[in-house]
Amino acid sequence: MGFGFLGLGGHVPPLVVDNAQVAEWTGADEDWIVERTGILERRYREPGTVTSDLALHAAREALDALPTAVDRLGVVIVATSTPDQPQPSTGAILQDKLGLSDIPAFDVNAVCSGFLYALAVADSMLSARLAGQGGDHALVVGTDIYSSLMNRSDRRTVSLFGDGAGAVLLGPVPDGYGVLGWRLVAHGEHRELVEVPAGGTRQPLDARSREAGEHLFRMRGREVREYALGVLPKVVGEALDSAGVRLEDVDRFILHQANTRLVEACTRELGVDPERVPLTAPQFGNTATASIPLTLRAENELRPFRRGERLVLAGVGGGMTAGAVVVRWY
Repeated sequence: MGFGFLGLGGHVPPLVVDNAQVAEWTGADEDWIVERTGILERRYREPGTVTSDLALHAAREALDALPTAVDRLGVVIVATSTPDQPQPSTGAILQDKLGLSDIPAFDVNAVCSGFLYALAVADSMLSARLAGQGGDHALVVGTDIYSSLMNRSDRRTVSLFGDGAGAVLLGPVPDGYGVLGWRLVAHGEHRELVEVPAGGTRQPLDARSREAGEHLFRMRGREVREYALGVLPKVVGEALDSAGVRLEDVDRFILHQANTRLVEACTRELGVDPERVPLTAPQFGNTATASIPLTLRAENELRPFRRGERLVLAGVGGGMTAGAVVVRWY
């Protein structure tokens, strides 16, 4: 028995932030934003909306695809790097909002790779369940509100990020389908490439750190690009090897939508046809942990996946982290 996607869900807030607005904040030219990022607009939360609210919309849509699965859920995993609050976990908050008391629920933080990490954890837990106890379905959600972390004067980052949530319902499928293999890596020696310095035990969130802007998101874009182009092909190759699938046999690649230009560069580095690599970055921007499940859902709506199609889900994130998951659609 394998474990595959039985339901998909996604949600973005209604507030559209276009390039004209980013240009007003930063002084950047709109043409520069499009040329450098390929992003046309992104979505921002409305006042009072929290990360678990976005997750709730996506989770309900995924669960609605198979309502009977609620009684067979074994775990709820939320991937996020912008939790509702430091503790408890956003997973526990989402579990309560869904009315799923007693089901294990927790968070995974691998920044933009978080959904891939959470998916691998869920697959492992469900596989272990075969020799133990517990439900045989999992709800995996990627959700982030990066608008809460943006320095609106920094054109290099505020032009990229938006808010959103995506979810999958993972459950039993016949042998040869579902998750076939995965590979995760982390390189903590590069942790300063993507960070929010203040707010933890190392650097308190106080008046001094706020004045210095250390509570806001920072990224060294050129070095992140170099990391992605070097590491992503490697983890994709290793995930394919673990699944016994050749690169040329993959039907579609669902890549983390860091920005349109980086997705295009990764596509060239992988040596695959761009027609096999869907894009959502132009309309949603970089939604961090939400981008892979959001793109999965959007692509399924546009061109529904056929039974037997082989997919690769892959991306990189702060940490630095990277991952790839190979799936055969059921």
